[in-house]
Amino acid sequence: MKLFATLYTDEDVSVLVATLLRSRGFNVTTSLEQGMLGKSDQDQLIYTAKSDRCLLTHNRVDFEQLHLQYIAKKQNHSGIIIVPQKSPHEIAQRVAILLDTLTADEIFNQLLYV
Repeated sequence: MKLFATLYTDEDVSVLVATLLRSRGFNVTTSLEQGMLGKSDQDQLIYTAKSDRCLLTHNRVDFEQLHLQYIAKKQNHSGIIIVPQKSPHEIAQRVAILLDTLTADEIFNQLLYV
């Protein structure tokens, strides 16, 4: 059982969100830090599944489709969190509440909206 979810922010999410979440003690990495800038959404999701990280994105439409494809193919991912375009501080606050509420196991294979 894995309690604490680790995060990966795609390139659409401000790096300030990662910084703010780290300051609250969360384990977060970014697409920039992992050399994933410019990679496809599919590649981003594959990377996060392999690295056991939940993906944080603003890209609702594409990741909803990818989530449905994964479910149809019985593939697993570590979770997708869709956040609206808000200030980095508000996004970090919303995500922190979610991560304080759900375990990594509860986020696994889920598409969540905050």
